Amino acid sequence: MPELRKDPVIGRWVIIATERSKRPDDFLHVKIPEKPSPFCPFCEGNEEKTPPEVYAVRRDGTLPDTPGWKVRVVPNKFPALVREGEVRERMEDGYRLMDGVGAHEVIIETPKHDGIIPRLSEEEVGLILDAYRRRYISLKEDERLRYILIFKNHGREAGASLAHPHSQIIATPIVPKRVKEELYGSERFYREKGKCVYCWMIEQELSSKKRVVAETENFIAFCPFASRFPFEVWLLPKYHSAFFEDVKEPDEFASIFKRVITAIHDVLSDPPYNLVLHTSPTMNEHWEHMEKSYHWHMEIMPKLTRVAGFEWGTGFYINPTSPEEAARYLRERCM
Repeated sequence: MPELRKDPVIGRWVIIATERSKRPDDFLHVKIPEKPSPFCPFCEGNEEKTPPEVYAVRRDGTLPDTPGWKVRVVPNKFPALVREGEVRERMEDGYRLMDGVGAHEVIIETPKHDGIIPRLSEEEVGLILDAYRRRYISLKEDERLRYILIFKNHGREAGASLAHPHSQIIATPIVPKRVKEELYGSERFYREKGKCVYCWMIEQELSSKKRVVAETENFIAFCPFASRFPFEVWLLPKYHSAFFEDVKEPDEFASIFKRVITAIHDVLSDPPYNLVLHTSPTMNEHWEHMEKSYHWHMEIMPKLTRVAGFEWGTGFYINPTSPEEAARYLRERCM
């Protein structure tokens, strides 16, 4: 029988449609081969085709914006928001607006055009995650920026415009509504229960083990109880931490991150997916207990179903694969 499940953080309900239950093979689809391009601006040797790098891990003796890099970060050539300007709200026809001040960067994860995460070493994956942290810390110094989102679109269906493996960072002058919902929900839970809702979820998952995908001494990956999407996975530190830049044991984090992404790749035959990293805002302006109530986490969402009229009209999501079943398939591959 179908179930309605409630997310304990923001109170969103989802439908786990067991009558439509789907196994991994049911999601396999024929991939449309991408037309080979004679040119990729992210490949090694084409550095002059991107804006100048703002950060890079390089072999000794190599110069900026030349070959010899392992990870490279550049401003987005077509940014959603720009660094120039001041954050000023104004009114127009009764509506509020402001100039599009912010930052938009691209993390080119590897010189290898086909270097997706499952094909990289743990050391190479660690360099990517360290670039996330270093660029976050650097952008946080800009007092105009209130929130910094790190995300990755893998595959054309997930929104990737270039096949070369890359992630993005967009920093905004306001805290996004989606993040505010998590912050308010976490604050509410803390006031009622006296503890972090994410720490509480980790306790539940470690107790039942039904939705755990992988774990290490300091990190856990699980399919959330109220998963919006089939094979959705969250990755969190077991220790309480509100800020991603404070991540401990980075090598251990890189190891479990690679294991989870590889399991998703293997079980679902390299599906398109979106990855988002949620952490606390750069400044605490409204949430009294934010450092105690909020918990940074990564959400990995394979793009296997379509959001359609019912979802847009209600805010509900329909998930045809229970998180317990999804976790079982992924856990077997992670072992």
